[in-house]
Amino acid sequence: MSREFEMSLMGELQFFLGLQIKQGLERTFIHKAKYTKDILKKFDMGDPKPMTTTMSTNTALDASENGEAVDHKEFRGMIGSLLYLTATRPDIQFAVCLCAPYQASPRTSHRQAVKHIFRYLKFTPELGFWYSLGSSLSLRGFSDADHAGCRIDRKSTSGTCQLLGTSLVSWSSRKQASVSLSSTEAEYIAAASYCSQLLWMKATLSDFGLRFGKIPLLVDSTFAISVAKDPVLHSRTKHIDVRFHFLKDHYEKGDIDLVHVVSANQLANIFTKPLEFDAFTRLRGWRYVDNALIKGEIESQWTCFIALLV
Repeated sequence: MSREFEMSLMGELQFFLGLQIKQGLERTFIHKAKYTKDILKKFDMGDPKPMTTTMSTNTALDASENGEAVDHKEFRGMIGSLLYLTATRPDIQFAVCLCAPYQASPRTSHRQAVKHIFRYLKFTPELGFWYSLGSSLSLRGFSDADHAGCRIDRKSTSGTCQLLGTSLVSWSSRKQASVSLSSTEAEYIAAASYCSQLLWMKATLSDFGLRFGKIPLLVDSTFAISVAKDPVLHSRTKHIDVRFHFLKDHYEKGDIDLVHVVSANQLANIFTKPLEFDAFTRLRGWRYVDNALIKGEIESQWTCFIALLV
């Protein structure tokens, strides 16, 4: 490249587009502490009361048409800044996505919810990702759904995350396109939609010479797993759109393995609903996952670390 382009050696990468990178011999830490402090100052949140979670478990936002209107320009700026921050802060993904739809006509309740997120950032400005050199290259995914969580249209929220070894590499929190008639259907749709993401990652990594067998997809609904593993479509599942039985097809082909995980250990929970402080911080920080789970030996104990954010 230096023969074709004028280049200069600027040393080890430390700061890029708001990302702060600290590289060590065995691990790399990526965070946006400076950007976080800058937006707190920009929106006059320099000295707010700190909060320990992104959102209260009692929060239920709606259009609030009778509420007092607030400055939509400032509200959009706050949401835009937070959306950019989610690139390194998956812990605020759900709360930001819950507030974002109200940018057209924000009300006092919406601004209070966004201010709560900023107060949480004041409490945790330097959280970020550790990427360890010694991490194994096992691929696994977590899928969860909050049935009928939206108060406006009663659609469910799907939450998913994907780990390569102990490193979080992708995550999402999004509302499902259709209304689910049961929690089993909501969980099944979430897992089916995420199956394609796992298969895409598997194909991409194969270009780098990495080969995987069955990819474990951890779901906390035994009923949803039973629907996917049952070779017969019963009357109670025929109403589910054909495209979601994509999950059943790839399970039968052996591309993925559906593994049950108890709800307390479901990492994707953090992307579907507000959580209490203890559950939130446990999922955000250190988690335990036994490799025996990945081999199908279902146990209640978890014996190796997975970090979401540290």
